[in-house]
Parts: sequence; structure tokens; C-alpha cells
Amino acid sequence: MPTQEPSAPPRKRADARRNEQALLEAAAAAFVEAGVDAPVRDIARRAGVGVGTIYRHFPTRADLVVAVYRHQVESCAAAGPRLLAESPSPHAALTAWIHLFVDFLVTKHGLAEALRSDDPAFASLHEWFLDRLVPVCGDLLRAARAAGEVGSDVDPQHLMFGVGNLCIGAARIGRAETLRLVDLLVAGLRVGPGTPPPAPSA
Repeated sequence: MPTQEPSAPPRKRADARRNEQALLEAAAAAFVEAGVDAPVRDIARRAGVGVGTIYRHFPTRADLVVAVYRHQVESCAAAGPRLLAESPSPHAALTAWIHLFVDFLVTKHGLAEALRSDDPAFASLHEWFLDRLVPVCGDLLRAARAAGEVGSDVDPQHLMFGVGNLCIGAARIGRAETLRLVDLLVAGLRVGPGTPPPAPSA
């Protein structure tokens, strides 16, 4: 009977995960500055690895673009429960999460253009994006609704589409003005007398 190869020790697996995270963060930063066609050598330099290491993890540029997109979406999704636990109110958590969502939409730049290409690697990403983030937004809205902070007629996907539409002009009007408009939208979800205005964004 052939012997089973021993699995990689936990330390090595953890190091590999950290290396991959560093690559994804370096690629995301490079994409913000130069688009998805940023030279691989620049991404490797940012991550402190050799070019060969990138190609071992991501054999094609499409693989890298998909991985960066998924990494950013997963970070946005994971922030929902954390913000709900840490924020002073569910509405404050919702507002903070929407700010993260805006940052994702505004800073991904060339990712959106790449995802509209005919590359089959990108075919299912839009549906996956909605499947992953709409429930997170829904959980935040339900918590705010249970706290009496928002009405019962707010649909999470409609809210996300509304925020996305406000982000379309971000390149022209800037991030701060975009967030101001988004804050007005989110503040408008509040119900009850004496609703305070949204705090100014940094």
C-alpha cells in the first residue's frame, strides 16, 4: 500500500497564506495606481517577492485579477459582522459598511473594465459579488430595522445599486463628495423624530 505524503506543517501553510495575502494586497494597490495592466514586476516589488512567485500563485493575469476581486469582496463581506459587533448602533454599522463598499467601488478602477471583457474567467463574478454582499447588507439592514432605526421597505440590493450609481461620478467629483452624497442617502433611511444628520466624512 502506498504511503500517504505528509501534509504541509501548519506553520508552512500559514506562511503560504500570508504570502498570498501580501501578493493580493500589492496587486490591488498596483491596480489602483495603474489599472489591471500594471507590470507584474511592480506587483512583485511591492510584495517583496520574485516575479516567479506571482506566476506560481497566479499563472495568468486573469487569475490574478479574479483573485484580487474576490479578496476585496471577501474583505468587505467579513467587515459586516465585525462592524455590527463594534459599532454604537446598527445604523452606525450600516453607514461604516457602506463607506467600505464605496471604497471598493471607487478604488477598483480597471477591475470593472476587465470584468466586462469576454474572458470566461470573469463570467460568474458579478453574480457571485451579489450573492456574497447582498446578504451582508441585508443583515445590517435587519439589525437596524429591529432597533427601530430604518423602515421596513428598504431592499439591500436596491440600496447597493443606489450607492453604486452615486459612485459612477467619483472620478470627476472626488471620494469626499461621493461619500457626502452616500451619507445623505443612508441618513435618509432613518425613521423617527429627531433623526440626527450624518457626521461629516473624513
